[in-house]
Amino acid sequence: MPLTPGHWLSSLRRLTHTADAASLDTTLLPVIDEALATRILDLAIRIGETMLVVGAPANEVTLTIVRVCGAYGLDPVHVDVTYNSITIAHSRPGANHPTTLLRVVRGSVPDHAKLQRLQALVTEVTGGLALDDAITRCRAIRRLPFRYRPAIVIVSQASLAAGVAIMFGANWLALVLSFIAAALAATTQHVMARARMPYFFAQIAGGFVLTVVAALSPLLRYTGLDAAIDIRPSVIVASGIVLMLAGLTVVGAAQDAIDGFALTATGRILELTTQTLGVVLGILAGLETVRVIGLGMSPPSSALPLGPLTVQFVGAAVIAIAVAVYNGAGTRIIVVSAALSLVAWAGYVGATSLGFEVAAASGVGAFVGSFAGIVVAYRLHVPSVAITTAAILPLVPGAAVFRGLLGIVESGDDAAVLMTGVTTLAGAATIGIALAVGASLGIYLGQPVRATLSSVTRVRARARG
Repeated sequence: MPLTPGHWLSSLRRLTHTADAASLDTTLLPVIDEALATRILDLAIRIGETMLVVGAPANEVTLTIVRVCGAYGLDPVHVDVTYNSITIAHSRPGANHPTTLLRVVRGSVPDHAKLQRLQALVTEVTGGLALDDAITRCRAIRRLPFRYRPAIVIVSQASLAAGVAIMFGANWLALVLSFIAAALAATTQHVMARARMPYFFAQIAGGFVLTVVAALSPLLRYTGLDAAIDIRPSVIVASGIVLMLAGLTVVGAAQDAIDGFALTATGRILELTTQTLGVVLGILAGLETVRVIGLGMSPPSSALPLGPLTVQFVGAAVIAIAVAVYNGAGTRIIVVSAALSLVAWAGYVGATSLGFEVAAASGVGAFVGSFAGIVVAYRLHVPSVAITTAAILPLVPGAAVFRGLLGIVESGDDAAVLMTGVTTLAGAATIGIALAVGASLGIYLGQPVRATLSSVTRVRARARG
C-alpha cells in the first residue's frame, strides 16, 4: 500500500512530538488527609502567633510557619501575616477546597525567653520531632508564665533609667533620684495595666510622674547635701524617657516595612507613634503643672554632656542588662546583650571620633551592634531580636526629646526658643530613624554571614558523622 502524504506527516509528527497518551500522570497522591493537614497547620499557626506576640518580625514568623509545615510534608503553604492576624492555607491534591486557618493576634508582650524556646522547638521539628510531641511541647511553651515577677520587672525598669544617668556622669544623688522616679513611673504603669487601662494613658501617666519628680529634685538643695547642688533635672527626665521608649518596636517596624509587610509595619508604626505621643503629652502636662506651681525648668542651651568614656560603657551595659530582664530574657541572652551593647557603643564612639554627626554615628553604632548580634545569635542559639534591641537602646535620644519638649513649653513668645525646641525634636526623630535603618541594615547584611556559618557547621557535622 503506497504511503500517502498524510502518512508521511503522521510519521514525522510521531518522531518529533510526544503523544498525549504517553505523558505520565505526575499528580501527587494525597497521603496527608484533611484531618492531619489541619493538625499540622494548627501547630504551625500557633507557633507563628506566639512568636509574633513575643516580638519576632513578620518575615521570621512567615518563614517559621513555612518551615514547620514543610517538615511534616505540607508544601506549598500560603501565609499572610498582618499586625493583628495570621492566615495560613494549604491546597491538598485532589481536594475541592483549600484548608485554611486564621488566628487573631491580641497585643504584643515581649518575652524573649519564650521566643528562644520556640526557636529551639522549630529546630527540633525540622530535625524530625514527631507531630504529637511537637504539639505537646508547643502547648507547654505557650502556657509558660513570664520569667520574672512584677517587682523584678519594675526594678529592672528603674535600673534602666539609672543606667542612662550613669552615661551622663550623674552623681550618686541623681542616680538615686533617677531610680526612684523611674520606679514610680513603672509602678504607675503597672497599676494602670492591672486596671486594663490602654497603654497610651499609661504612657501619659508615666511621663507626668517623671517630670514632676524631676522638677521637685532641686528642692533637695535646702537639705544641705553637697550632691544636691549639682543635680540636673534634665538628666532625670531624659533617663525616664529612654525607659518609656524601651518597649517600642522601632527596629521591628522598620524591618517589616523593608521586608514588604506593609500592614504589619503600618500597625507597628502607628502604635509607635501613639505611644510616643503619650510620653510627649505626659511630659508636657508635667512641665505645665510644675510651671503653674512655680517650679518651672529653664531649657538647657546645649545638649547634655556625657560622662567619662569608661562611665559611658558602664551605663550602656547596665541599660542592656535591664532591658534584657525587662523583656524576660534568660542568663545567656542577658550576658550577650551586655557584650553587644559595648560593641554598639564602641561603634558610636568611633564614628563620632571620626567626625560623624550624632544621627549618623548612632546609625553606625546600631549597624555594628545588629550585625554582630545576628551572627552571634546563631552561634549561641539566642533570638537576634532580643540581643539587638538591648544593644542599641543606649543610643535612644532621650535627652534630645526632653530638651525639645522643654524648649517648646518654656518658649512663651520667644520664637527663637520655640524654633530651637522644634529643631531639637526633629534631630531626635532623625536619630530614631538612623537607629532603625542601621539596625535593619546590620540584620540584612548579617543574614548571609549567618547562612554561611550554618552551612559550614552542617558540612563539618556530616564529616564528623
